[in-house]
Order: sequence, then C-alpha cells, then structure tokens
Amino acid sequence: MTQIVNLNQIKETLKNIDPIQAIEQGFVAYSQGKVVVPPVGEMIFERPPGDVHIKYGYITGDEYYVIKIASGFHENIKHNLPTCLGLMLVFKQKTGELACVLLDEGYLTNIRTAAAGAVVAKYLAPSTVERIGIFGAGIQGKMQLEYLRSTVECDEVIVWGINQQELNDYVKAVEPLECYVQTTQDAEEVAATCNLIVTATPSKSPLLLAEQITKGTHITAVGSDTPEKQELDSKILQMADIVVADSISQSQARGEIFQALKAGLIKKENVVELGNVIRNKELQRSSDEQITVADLTGVAVQDIQISKAVYEVLVRGE
Repeated sequence: MTQIVNLNQIKETLKNIDPIQAIEQGFVAYSQGKVVVPPVGEMIFERPPGDVHIKYGYITGDEYYVIKIASGFHENIKHNLPTCLGLMLVFKQKTGELACVLLDEGYLTNIRTAAAGAVVAKYLAPSTVERIGIFGAGIQGKMQLEYLRSTVECDEVIVWGINQQELNDYVKAVEPLECYVQTTQDAEEVAATCNLIVTATPSKSPLLLAEQITKGTHITAVGSDTPEKQELDSKILQMADIVVADSISQSQARGEIFQALKAGLIKKENVVELGNVIRNKELQRSSDEQITVADLTGVAVQDIQISKAVYEVLVRGE
C-alpha cells in the first residue's frame, strides 16, 4: 500500500538522516554517469510571477525512481502563504509501484539545496572563512547558514535582504545557531567583508558585480534556477579560477553558467562538475588566493537521494 507522509512526519524522519552525506554521494554518482536525469520540466508564470519545476530520474541499479514537483511563488508572502511548495513521489524502480507520497510542501527541496551548499563549501571554501555572506533572508538563506555551520568554522555572518523587516525576522530565526549576525541592504558591504558568499534569491539581475569581488572569495549561487534568473555579474565567472556546476548539461540552459556562456565570457570546457570536484583533489581549491564559483541549479539526483533516505527510514520504522 502506498504510504502518504505529511510534513511533520518528514521532519521527524530527518532527525535520523545525514542529508549532506546523501547529497554528496548523489553528486558523485551523477558525475560518474550512473544517474538518468531527463531535462527539467518547467512552467513559468507572470501574473503573479512564479515558476514550477518538475525534476525526475533514477540511479542505475537502485531500488527507486523519483518524481519531484516544486513551485516558487514569491508574492505568496502577501497572502500569508509559503513561497515554496511541492511534493515528491517515490516509485519502485523494478515494478513502477508508487511506494510513497512525500507531502513535503517544498521542504525537502530546501533541505537538499542547503545540503548541496554545505557540500560545495567542504571542497571550495577558503581554509579560513573570515565571514559568511548570505544574499536572501528567506527560508533558503536561513537553511544555507544552518547547513554551512556543520562544515565551516565561522560564526561571523552578514545577511543581505530587500527590507529591514525580513532581515529582522532572519536574525530572530537563526538565533539558535549562535552566530553574530549583521544585516544590510548594501551588496557591496557583503562583498567587501566576506570570503564565503551564498546567493539565494529569485533575482533576475545581478546582485554582485565583478569589481566588488576580492581575491580568495568563494561564491555559491543557488537562486538562479531558470533561464531568466541571474544573481551574479557574468564577469565574476570570467575572472574566477574555478567554476563548478552541479550539472554541466543542465547549466547550459539555466543559471549563472548559462548567462556567462551566452555572453561569451566563459567556455563550457572551463567548467568542472561538482561530483568530479568531490572525487579529485586536483580540481578543488588549492590556494586561499583563488576566486571560486559554484553554480547550483538543482539536479534531480538530489531529490532522489533525499526522498529515498526519508522513505528508507520510514520503512525501517525509525
């Protein structure tokens, strides 16, 4: 019988899971060619602005395949509704049976994205992180900081947001992390004082400019997951010593790498894939003087890994 699992049950299950390890293993399998991921299904809306992604796939020889539907409607806040919603469907790979419906309301998408940010930091962050900069005071901005705390030794944080109220809410929400959090609406202040920056916004125009970036900075961009979105000046990727994609094929159609390729500022041959970076030390940061950029557009293998992990804990009854 198909299990239907609500958000509260999912959150309880996550207490028995290490999402960072699961996501890291997924990226490695993906770059080894062991994952089948068809092109992203996508719907983009204008009034009100929003987008819906359908991501799906399977790991060869695994027990399951997964279909994920996730939406982002950033004006939902006006109606006191979550900006991100969705669900994940877990099927048995050998029979096609629907094993589980995870009514996660977009929560697992946020978890797997934040976990991916932590994975990136393990291999690309400077050896000493002086200050963490977060662009975006929403749920993903909060989760990115939470998961970074498990891989980066730094409690100095500055967060950029579009208004002071959301920034105040952010500071209150991350109090349990015991960080020293400053707020700003000035992007240059983040760039000037941080050597680890995460961008997690739905922006359609660059928030950071190339002339603002100092030597030794690492940037993880997670917000630009459609062809229309862009958080970084493409010249940042041009000046970077290392440019990493979660999926090279996917980044040719969306994200910061797509924008830089379209502008003719980088070449596909200069981009390395995250799973290969994890496996090969030579592809990782080798100097605290390097500028590194990771473009995370969100790959179905992340959804496979996080939903599979949740379902397997449910099956074991933990």
